[in-house]
Amino acid sequence: MPQQITTQSFLERLAVLEDQVAQLRRSGQERDEVPFYPTSMRTMPYEDSTTLTTLSEVIITPRTASLSLGLVLIGDQVSSTNTGGEWAVVLNDMDTVMSGTIAATFSYQFAAQVIDLTPYRGTQQLKIQLKARRTSGATTGGKFGGGGSVSISPRYARLI
Repeated sequence: MPQQITTQSFLERLAVLEDQVAQLRRSGQERDEVPFYPTSMRTMPYEDSTTLTTLSEVIITPRTASLSLGLVLIGDQVSSTNTGGEWAVVLNDMDTVMSGTIAATFSYQFAAQVIDLTPYRGTQQLKIQLKARRTSGATTGGKFGGGGSVSISPRYARLI
């Protein structure tokens, strides 16, 4: 026997839509994680150079208006001499969008910012680099023999 499909009343459809909107509000914004890749041949992305060196990078196609980026930074200690430095997040090899110092304290620091990607939305490729350099501390010894090391690494990177 054929079944008949009953049409929903306006109030039933409205209740379904209200439920769907409530679910969307609870779930929040959809976010895409962005993976960063180390550019160093070393096991950990540390740098003992005094020039700004890229430790991690990624090339993306900007599909959203902003990138939420969280970083972890760490200095070094060699024979009770603490090593610090500076760091930068650079877009397309020329635009510095975040920067700061790595404290010479041999402890972790955290940095976070939402980066506006609106100027790059029309481009096919956007290169994002995490750079660091040693500015103070030990000049010999250390992790790789050139002195104290500093590091920068992403904690999270989300397109929002």
